[in-house]
Amino acid sequence: MCSRSSKACATCSASIATAVREVALTVGDGVALDAVLTLPAGPGPYPALIALHPAADRSRDQYLFRHLAAVLPPRGVAVLRYDRRGDDVPLEVQAADTASAITTLRSRDDIDAARIGLWGFSQGAWVAPLVASESHEVAFLVLVASTGVSPSEQMLYGTTKHAREAGFDLDAERAIVALRRTVDDWRRGRVTRESAQAAVDAASGGPWFEHAWVERTLGDGSWPNMDFDPEPVFSRVRVPVLLFYGDDDEWQPIERSMAAWRRAAARAANEDVTIVRLAGTRHAPTLHGGEDIALIAPEYERALVAWLEARALR
Repeated sequence: MCSRSSKACATCSASIATAVREVALTVGDGVALDAVLTLPAGPGPYPALIALHPAADRSRDQYLFRHLAAVLPPRGVAVLRYDRRGDDVPLEVQAADTASAITTLRSRDDIDAARIGLWGFSQGAWVAPLVASESHEVAFLVLVASTGVSPSEQMLYGTTKHAREAGFDLDAERAIVALRRTVDDWRRGRVTRESAQAAVDAASGGPWFEHAWVERTLGDGSWPNMDFDPEPVFSRVRVPVLLFYGDDDEWQPIERSMAAWRRAAARAANEDVTIVRLAGTRHAPTLHGGEDIALIAPEYERALVAWLEARALR
């Protein structure tokens, strides 16, 4: 297992080059999304994992995707990663593209159609359960920072936490919440654009404004799925699930999210839901809050590999 020192990673990359093969594909529901399938070198058929994107990175070369493609194929699990069609894509559209990716894999002789799972990080950890709740073609889920509250509630949590960590007081947190709720109510059609823009104008000179993550000039008002409730979706998932959470997530309420999954698993009578807390990590499974493959927590890799060996490779 790679220790992720620069020397170890170079050795790992060299060995992987001889142990795996890559195939260029396209996937997508009505669009052509560039994809790459990384496979073990032999004929198969192999179990496969499809990687689903966080909101901030739509690339198939996202660093956590590249980590999956480096670590899993040498151990017998294929990895499919593809470019998301854009930003602010409704969850249902992302789910349809994921279903297309599943169909593509199921058509291949080198993939075991009964052992295709989904891996999702952050926003992708909403999409993956949505697909699994509606399809019998998903065998397992691996979810990193799976948020158990709506996107709107998640952003209230994340923005105030960032402001607090930047040294702002409770009054600033309350101001951020008030502003975001006003803008969200405009998006819901409950507040006029003029009223919402006036609230933004009044707040924009405040030192905490950048932490509110509100655009200075309001756009068209759309925010797909802002009130999406994930817990009922979780409760329709009946396949094995591996959940990773950090010590202290800067973007979502970990305890509430884990509680949502526990309630959902009980309702679904799903006894194969595993929760792993990763020491020293936050939203991503990396040490020191970094966004780099070299900072991925060793415990994340160990737990991921062990769980897949028990579920996908048995």
